[in-house]
This record gives sequence, C-alpha cells and structure tokens, in this order.
Amino acid sequence: MTPQETFEYKQRWMPGYAVRIHSDLRDRAKTWCKQLGKHEWNHKTFTNVYEDTFYFEDVYAGQNFEHEFNRWIQRD
Repeated sequence: MTPQETFEYKQRWMPGYAVRIHSDLRDRAKTWCKQLGKHEWNHKTFTNVYEDTFYFEDVYAGQNFEHEFNRWIQRD
C-alpha cells in the first residue's frame, strides 16, 4: 500500500475504536502498535493535556491495546 492509499484507507474507518493514554507512554504504545499493519491504527498527539489518542480499525485490536496499557488509560 502506498502512503497515499494508507491515508485514504484510514480516512474511511476513522475514528474507529479510540483509546486515550498518558502522553509519557507514547513511545511504548507506538512500539506495541507496530505489530499491527500501518493501515490498522492511527495516533494523534496531545489530544488533551498530557494525553494522546490511539485509534484502531478493529475493536479487538483496540481492546488488546487497552488491556496492555490498562493502568494508564485515561477515562472520563
């Protein structure tokens, strides 16, 4: 998939399953996400104070991510 195709594909399923985590865990979370295909997840930095949001196309992948980072999930 070319970068343009990946971008267009993500635009079709966004926002998908969103998970908010503390921004200090950004690198660790991105490393975890790299086990997925580039087209299956998206990341936005500083969506709130000290908060990043990770978006997943597949609910199951998002829930696995939540389980991995459960202690640091930002909840309302």
